[in-house]
Amino acid sequence: MKRTVFATILAVFGFVTCFGQNSDRQWLNQNYANDEKEYHNLDIHLPNAEKPAYKAIIVIYGSAWFGNNLKQTAFETIGKQLLESGFAVITINHRASSDAAYPAQINDVKAAIRFIRGNAVKYKIDASFIGITGYSSGGHLASLAGTSNAVKEFTVGKKTVNIEGNIGNYTSFSSSVNAVVDWFGPIDMALMDECKRPKDKNSPEAALIKGNPADNLDLIALLNPVTFIDKTDPQFIVIHGEADNVVPYCQSELFAKALKKRGLLTEFISVPEGQHGPVTFNDSTFKKMTDFFLKEAEKK
Repeated sequence: MKRTVFATILAVFGFVTCFGQNSDRQWLNQNYANDEKEYHNLDIHLPNAEKPAYKAIIVIYGSAWFGNNLKQTAFETIGKQLLESGFAVITINHRASSDAAYPAQINDVKAAIRFIRGNAVKYKIDASFIGITGYSSGGHLASLAGTSNAVKEFTVGKKTVNIEGNIGNYTSFSSSVNAVVDWFGPIDMALMDECKRPKDKNSPEAALIKGNPADNLDLIALLNPVTFIDKTDPQFIVIHGEADNVVPYCQSELFAKALKKRGLLTEFISVPEGQHGPVTFNDSTFKKMTDFFLKEAEKK
């Protein structure tokens, strides 16, 4: 991924700003960190079918971690399909790499999850099931949220990272998720260059950690969802296009293999001729996503 990828993602997925009003079916720009920062806002959409409460899916946009206000793009790209399937859909902003270094981004994701649990009654959420999905860098963050269930801090070598963080007013609530769909997310930043080596100091992951990946391998390991996999983690679907020229296809191959080894992989969906979004996003893969979440939600 290169910095110009951010502009490409906006062009591909379309940047749409939502000016709708809050109602009993949606709440826009709810601040989950209690700080009035736009990058800490989320939107909640409920299906039209009236129910006492709705199981929920959190959706995270892709931006090579450069974006901090693309939640409406995430709704247009993936969220609508989930809403039509009967889920409450929560699309979240998070801090960009220019706002703060890692682990700020996963701290934000976990704060948003805790906020939803802490306000479940207000927003008609059935918090017994919260799934999470995202594409590109959003897929990375969704995957990291899934594999770091119940993780507070973690150490690799000489580097310790606070994964959970203490953002917002709901730190007593769980940030665990119950199912994950990863759409072509980067996973191992030590192998982003053709799955052989890390990319250089000009890469998005370098911007994320504020340093050259090759010189910060302990921190790079703490970016990797595989580092945190254990028996507390939920089931995953991993989806990747074979013609993706932004995130190497082998990233998802490696991730799927690690998940399968631990019994956490429901399916690895490989899309022939699938690109970084186009072709990979299609009716079949969307149905795979919604069917998976529906099946996992039935278990709760």
